[in-house]
Amino acid sequence: MKPILERLKNGEVFVSDGAIGTLLLERGLNEGEPPEAFNISHPEIIEEIAHLYLEAGADIIQTNTFGASPLKLSHYSLQDRTEEINRKAVQCVRNAVKDSVYISASCGPTNRLLKPYGDIDPEDIYKAFERQIRAQIEAGVDIICIETMTDLNEIILAVKAAKTVSTKIPVIATMTFENTQRGFYTIMGTNIEKAVEGLELAGADIIGSNCGNGIEIMIKIAKFFKKYTNLPVIIQSNAGIPEVHDGKITYPDTPDFMAEKAKELIASGVSIIGGCCGTTPEHIKAIRKLFDSLMFTI
Repeated sequence: MKPILERLKNGEVFVSDGAIGTLLLERGLNEGEPPEAFNISHPEIIEEIAHLYLEAGADIIQTNTFGASPLKLSHYSLQDRTEEINRKAVQCVRNAVKDSVYISASCGPTNRLLKPYGDIDPEDIYKAFERQIRAQIEAGVDIICIETMTDLNEIILAVKAAKTVSTKIPVIATMTFENTQRGFYTIMGTNIEKAVEGLELAGADIIGSNCGNGIEIMIKIAKFFKKYTNLPVIIQSNAGIPEVHDGKITYPDTPDFMAEKAKELIASGVSIIGGCCGTTPEHIKAIRKLFDSLMFTI
């Protein structure tokens, strides 16, 4: 395959995959258990999920490494297995998809607050991301995806770490916004314009938003991103806002609903469309069908 940035520059539009955690919960992940441990204990499940998204038509499939930085893994005394967990995650996806689609390495927040609001130095955050990302790149990923971030300073450190490890691997950077009376802001107080400015200066190649919102709100967020940046934009919506029925969390947005709304994301100029919490291979299959009907093919 050609490098994805080259293809995006030529106007191609891509489908990314959906949730991993949602499917892991259906396959035995216990509450409070680190999903990343499944890379070692149940690699066959990680391969199965990647293959399901491949069959659904995703062009980009993520690794099960959202919480696989040493800082996050330290909550489970797994920090010494950082390299093993990240390498195994990439290997599982590669086993499932071979070289047919792009593999994107997920990097989520460390859940630590930077000084002066918290107790951790920027250098420690940077080193944690560098260690995680180095393992992912050495394992052969095509893309680094730093996602679900709310602290602009943290995501900038992660992007810079990725660019230090490799100047050739494209970096996706996405933040999660809340719809407030003043507009769209992260819980740490960053609006979309400031996010775009910071991510561009840090060197991100693809920027956008994931998680926290259903696709109808994400359409509005996408339009702001397109207003402030010329970089390719990625949007990965939840399957609506979660609801609790009979003690079980469910997501209301159906595959057909998300696919229909994805037309508006395409019309607004979004380059990569996928799913986050609550989305399944069926959601991605519906979006793929929409893309194919509009003659977008990989």
